[in-house]
Amino acid sequence: MSRERMLVELVDAGGMAVGSTTVAEAHSAPGLLHRAFSVLLVDPNGRLLLQQRAEAKTRFPLRWANACCGHPGPTRDLVTEASRRLNEELGLGSIALKPVGVYVYRALDPTTERVEHEYDHVLVGEVDGEAPRPDPDEVAALRWAEPDEVRRAIADEPWSYAPWLSGVISVWEASTAEPDG
Repeated sequence: MSRERMLVELVDAGGMAVGSTTVAEAHSAPGLLHRAFSVLLVDPNGRLLLQQRAEAKTRFPLRWANACCGHPGPTRDLVTEASRRLNEELGLGSIALKPVGVYVYRALDPTTERVEHEYDHVLVGEVDGEAPRPDPDEVAALRWAEPDEVRRAIADEPWSYAPWLSGVISVWEASTAEPDG
């Protein structure tokens, strides 16, 4: 079955499930709010693994994004689904993922006219030695980058980056901040 025909879970503004629809329908204008996940992979030096999305992607092709994204099916376990997708896209099947927060956003892809309106769960994993084996149907290129470098690049060339990347990094950074007091 094509990814566009797979089911996604529709949610309300608080993340409560309210139904389901296909990936294609959820991403058709004006866009339906649905559950998604974004995986950030961090190396021991604090660098982030970025992937350039494959040209065949129906939303934001050839833009740089976090290591992996996807949609858990309705009622499916978030971490299990994110781990499965990480293995499909990058061949990394043994990385422990930790949910660190949610980023809600809406973005229109000016090239494909598809819409991302996602209740995006951010998950983080630490990579120490396992080399990615990217699927060329999913990933055009990979690179490691310092978070500050990524923020500067997004500010300088926003059209080169997925519109959710900045928010996903912010959620991760907020989860690692020292509590006040």
